[in-house]
Amino acid sequence: MEVGVLPVELWQLILSYLHLPDLGRCSAVCRAWHELVLSLDKTRWRQLCLGCLEHRHPNWPNQPGVEPRSWRETFKQHYLASKTWAKNTQDLESSNCLSLFRRRKGRRQLSVGAGGEFSSLRAALAAASPYDRLVLLPGLHEEQSEVLLKVPVEVVGQGKLGDVALLVSIDQHCPTARLCNIVFVPSWFTSVLYKTTAGYVQFDNCTFESGQLQIHAPGTCQVKFCTFSQSSIHLRSVALCVLENCEFTSSENAAVTVEGCPSSDHNWACKHLATLAKSCAVSMEPDAAGCPVAEQDGWGESLLEPVRTCEIVVGEGQSSFLSDAGAQALLGSVQEDAEFEENLRAAKEEEEYLALDSNSSDSDLCSDDEEDAQAVFRLPCQAHSLSQTLADLVDSRLQSNRLHSLQRDLKLKSLQQELQQDKEAQSLANSLQGCIIRQCLFRDGKGGVFIYSRGQAKLEGNTFRNLTYAVRCIQNSKVVMLRNDIHHCKASGIFLRLSAGGLVADNNIHSNCEAGVDIRKGANPLVLCNKIHSGLRSGIVVAGNGKGIIRSNQIYGNKEAGIYILYNGNPAVSGNHIFQGLAAGIAVNENGRGQITGNIICENQWGGVDIRHGGDPVLRNNLISCGYSDGVVVGEHGRGLVEGNVIYGNKGCGVWMTSSSLLHLVSNQISHNSIYGVAVFCRKDDNGDQPPGQGQGGGDSFQEEREGAGRESYTVGEEEYPTARHPISVALVELNNISHNGAAGLHVKSSEALNIIANVIHANRDGGVAVLQSSQLTRIANNSISCNSHGGVLVEAECQVELRGNGVYENGSHGIVSKGEGIVAENDIIGNHRCGLQLLQVIKNRIQSFRDYGIALFDEAKGLVQENIIFQGRSKKSILRPLSNAEDCIIQNNVLLTFKKRFDTECMLTNPPARPHIRGRALEPRATAGAQRASSITTRVDGGCHNHGSVFCTVL
Repeated sequence: MEVGVLPVELWQLILSYLHLPDLGRCSAVCRAWHELVLSLDKTRWRQLCLGCLEHRHPNWPNQPGVEPRSWRETFKQHYLASKTWAKNTQDLESSNCLSLFRRRKGRRQLSVGAGGEFSSLRAALAAASPYDRLVLLPGLHEEQSEVLLKVPVEVVGQGKLGDVALLVSIDQHCPTARLCNIVFVPSWFTSVLYKTTAGYVQFDNCTFESGQLQIHAPGTCQVKFCTFSQSSIHLRSVALCVLENCEFTSSENAAVTVEGCPSSDHNWACKHLATLAKSCAVSMEPDAAGCPVAEQDGWGESLLEPVRTCEIVVGEGQSSFLSDAGAQALLGSVQEDAEFEENLRAAKEEEEYLALDSNSSDSDLCSDDEEDAQAVFRLPCQAHSLSQTLADLVDSRLQSNRLHSLQRDLKLKSLQQELQQDKEAQSLANSLQGCIIRQCLFRDGKGGVFIYSRGQAKLEGNTFRNLTYAVRCIQNSKVVMLRNDIHHCKASGIFLRLSAGGLVADNNIHSNCEAGVDIRKGANPLVLCNKIHSGLRSGIVVAGNGKGIIRSNQIYGNKEAGIYILYNGNPAVSGNHIFQGLAAGIAVNENGRGQITGNIICENQWGGVDIRHGGDPVLRNNLISCGYSDGVVVGEHGRGLVEGNVIYGNKGCGVWMTSSSLLHLVSNQISHNSIYGVAVFCRKDDNGDQPPGQGQGGGDSFQEEREGAGRESYTVGEEEYPTARHPISVALVELNNISHNGAAGLHVKSSEALNIIANVIHANRDGGVAVLQSSQLTRIANNSISCNSHGGVLVEAECQVELRGNGVYENGSHGIVSKGEGIVAENDIIGNHRCGLQLLQVIKNRIQSFRDYGIALFDEAKGLVQENIIFQGRSKKSILRPLSNAEDCIIQNNVLLTFKKRFDTECMLTNPPARPHIRGRALEPRATAGAQRASSITTRVDGGCHNHGSVFCTVL
């Protein structure tokens, strides 16, 4: 009959009464009938799939309310899987054609139980032939001793699951068997429910209570739609086995234990299991619902535009890397900075820095033609070595473009992109060895999966919740974890140690009591594209010589550090988005190391990156912004290289460091931070300030790593640090852009030596450089210090400071105010709003003040003012000499140059040209990205934000 004779809806109604064989015959009639049978997917095929007693809902137990893409395809996969046990026919290798004449197996069906052919399972097995079907009638079937399974049979319980209970211990000695729709209960003499050492066994829709399955190589198994209540599976050196759609509850130890390297001795079922595993593999395409950030453009279109970017779910609401308020604040700060640049020279606030004894006032300078007069007396000072960098800083549009470029470069990669670029990760993701666990639920027990002694396992699409730990991988074992949900574990979610490795990718790891991922004792995994959030401690911990590659993860909302590196941990951390943490973004402590490159670290409550107690990382090409405290914190005895980062818009300082730290801060852009750009303080870590509950307690303490760190010598090879690191003996701040910060650009209160070399310190809201304490020499050389709201450089009494080769231009107050000890030599101090105030040795400087004295010396001044060139400004003032102690202040061989006409060549900064003079690498921060629990807490509150201290900042 033609399909078009009746309406399609009527045909679907008629066909919905057909059984499976009849549907198959109808589908083979013609193309039109085939399409008609396919259209029954949500009706008849759904009924057939759910009506089969051997299977459950295809998305049980994790998502039983979610329908599959195709009920027909799901039914087909279930049907084929249920027949795997009978595919062990041995073909004749020499005469394959004889398989055409092979006699079909005559399968019998034997009933066991009250009213059946056999009263016991043992009697039925004694009479069974190969591949017979044994049907257990409803009731309790008990055997008093171990049952040996010597012939391949199928044992099926009649009725619903739970109607048939089997109290037995079975030892399989045949090549294959299948058990279905049975509740297994252990016998009185052993807890082993089933054991095989050579054959293949298949369990479908069974329940195991208070017992154990043991599968030893070359044996293997397939377990689907089964429930394990206080039960477990132990796999020893199994080449390949598959656990799918199972539920594990209330296990006293690990629900699944994988021991030993996969055996090279494969039995007949391995190739069928491999085919089945490939056909049912979890898709590697990005999941829009599960990973919304993968479809977003990293930080969105613009850091400076009020847009919601990179939306993620935190609790019940949505958040972003940069909130609307944060983006608006940054936009406002850029606009204010532009206005500040335009108005800085036109009008300055009157400051009570020092009361100068002068016979003339500034009122005569406030004429209508003041701008013209400034143009006449202004010296061109833009042609110094850092002029291009300074011009780029002034250009707000260029700065905005650089931020856009940086956002694009640091865009979060999807797992598909990572696998395309990383062949090792791709090989791990496609591997099929050991135990494959897919779409299972592990809940309310001690452990999920335990892999040890070179075991291998692959976990896809599972849920682990309310366990002590989800996955524990040790002793050179390897685990591949894809698209799992791991949450509310009492200890760490994933624990790797003792040289374990593998791939942890695209998982959702959250709300665990300890670390989301814990890497120790030489473990070296790939951790890619995970969401690790809302943990009660750190997101990722790397300790005790742990390594690993941590890349393209979202780490947010954790109570402690997003990534915590300590005790010689040395991971490669790149391309991650670490944000909205309740402590530091990344903490490096207790001799931790690591390559931290190309990450976005933002909106964390404490320091974006915290380094202390011997921590020595390489921090390169990161965006550290919008934190609620400081950008980078370097505590007591911290070390490391901080290079090429953008440290932007933090509410504390850009970089906060103690004088005992040995930091190399180079080529960073440090701007728009609320307090100091860079602050150096004399502070000690106070271990007594540690609040209760934040010590070394918890499920996984660091005691063994601490002891191991004391025993082991740890050297850094060239392969771990491919970029050359020049050793330094003095903290070094060089080649940085420090601009538009809320207080001084560089604030120093140090008890150790410090070198400040070749930085651009520009347009900060207070002074450029303030040295309030310096008991050892602070060397300030070859810097460009310009357009700061207050003075260029302030040196307080008893400070040992050398100022040499700097360009101090057009600052809002005095060029240099010095009360300390040291030398001020070969600087260009030009165009500042007030005078320069130099004490002690003031030698070979070029100085100009438009409105005030070039050099002002007071009665307490002692020292030498010699061989300076003073360009006379509009005020006609050159040197203010002391009156009471003229014999203690020597002023000699200074040259006063007077403007005769505009563009007078004698009054140019030539021979040498305008300072600073820099040779070598350019000052341009790298904008593109390259390929914790604390032992103590430090409270930094020292008299308020601007009173030589910073905001409250601690690290865990």
